[in-house]
Amino acid sequence: MVGEPLEPVSTARRLPRWSEVREVVRFRRPRLGRTARRLEHALTIRDLRTAARRTTPRAVFDYVDGAAEEEITAARNVAAYRRVTFLPDALRSVADPDPGVELLGSRIAMPLVFAPTGYTRMMHHHGEAAVAAVAQHVGVPYALSTVGSTSIEDVRAAAPGADLWFQLFFTARPDVNEDLVSRAEAAGYSTILLTVDTVVSGMRLRDVVNGLTIPPTLTARTVLDMSRFPAWWFNELTTGGLAFASLTGVPGNPTPGEVASMMFDPGLDITALDWLRRRWRGKLLVKGVTTPASAGEVVEHGADGVVVSNHGGRQLDRSAATLDVLPAIRAAVGPEATVLVDGGVLHGQDVVAARALGADAVMIGRAYLYGLMAGGRDGVLRAYDILAAEYQRSMQLLGVRRSEELSARHVAVPPHGAGGCPHVPS
Repeated sequence: MVGEPLEPVSTARRLPRWSEVREVVRFRRPRLGRTARRLEHALTIRDLRTAARRTTPRAVFDYVDGAAEEEITAARNVAAYRRVTFLPDALRSVADPDPGVELLGSRIAMPLVFAPTGYTRMMHHHGEAAVAAVAQHVGVPYALSTVGSTSIEDVRAAAPGADLWFQLFFTARPDVNEDLVSRAEAAGYSTILLTVDTVVSGMRLRDVVNGLTIPPTLTARTVLDMSRFPAWWFNELTTGGLAFASLTGVPGNPTPGEVASMMFDPGLDITALDWLRRRWRGKLLVKGVTTPASAGEVVEHGADGVVVSNHGGRQLDRSAATLDVLPAIRAAVGPEATVLVDGGVLHGQDVVAARALGADAVMIGRAYLYGLMAGGRDGVLRAYDILAAEYQRSMQLLGVRRSEELSARHVAVPPHGAGGCPHVPS
């Protein structure tokens, strides 16, 4: 009857066998070395960011983590990916997934490129050479910055089989431009990225507060904080001074401040692209494009494609999130042009979203720099492995076996600035 208590459950018990206990209770084998343990415990890029904050002086961490003015654009870049809703296909075989893609005539392991970053050896003494070595190991391109702290030639020596790109700040000195292009050509770099969003320097307030300017004007607080990281100091002081390595031989021996001024040319215009297209026989992308009109113009002037980029929010604050403008730029340049996007990519699902909305690949900067600060070369590899695993898993959960199958039907995005659920197409 209802309400009457049930009879007690009869349970037969016995002593467990040791083999049964061993199957249930398995302890993780401890990793030797503090860095190895730190990287093993990092399950996401955000975990690497937390580790980087703990292992790197504040001024150096802020240089990577910070952005221009009120850092609105940097926040918009990240938020744009969070607005994406995924629409998975059901009953699709995703056995033997293939995350690789064709990019500029080469097959790469996944739609990802290591972006150019300045002063990389300041973050960790392994620097650009380590990033290039990881890129070669995993099978994706790496772009060296004009203001990198390792030279064009030394990066090639560190990764002789890598697909290396060179990011060019077009200066007002034709001899410097010719020297950089000639050296990249001689070292077998396949692609040049012409950066066009640095006609003047953005105002990065964290760097000003910390005194991490060019030339440096370190505050007492910054120096005191740096003293808390003796390993960082030791490595920086014993592995050669920091400099714009590819520019150390510039005629006239300019100071770091004068070199920095060369990188920001208010007179930069379309004639720079025209010269570079005539001079450079390899692939040519224009980095720093955020409008369909500008994208169409540079392709008309001979660029093989564009990098949709707002410099990670480090130049013009309050500009559009790159993911928000990506579909319109893809439409403007058509299917044949190469389109990359950067800014805010911190998860493998961000790579999925960018690919579905029209990008051939993404470029990452902060994501691998967090890994570099947390663990040098091995930290860069850990950052890549995290993103690669997230990307492949998410691709399969969407019902997609190959990167080429990702399309706009797999995502829904609300109008920019709108709240609530996005419109889901039928």
